[in-house]
Amino acid sequence: MSSLADYFHTDWEAMTTNDWIGTILTVVIFLLMVVAYVYVLRPKNKDKLESYKHIPMDDDERIESGDKNGR
Repeated sequence: MSSLADYFHTDWEAMTTNDWIGTILTVVIFLLMVVAYVYVLRPKNKDKLESYKHIPMDDDERIESGDKNGR
């Protein structure tokens, strides 16, 4: 078991500024992804999100019709 503990050991004092920025950024993005998944997969939000499902097709129709004010 000690080999597994040695494998996951982190020398916190040896971490540089870039290491800390990367670690914090990774944790923040992970937490934001968890929040996004919970929001999207909650049945209560289904009707609200379903109303937006045709947005990509609407943008394609504007481009094909030559509408330049659709931006």
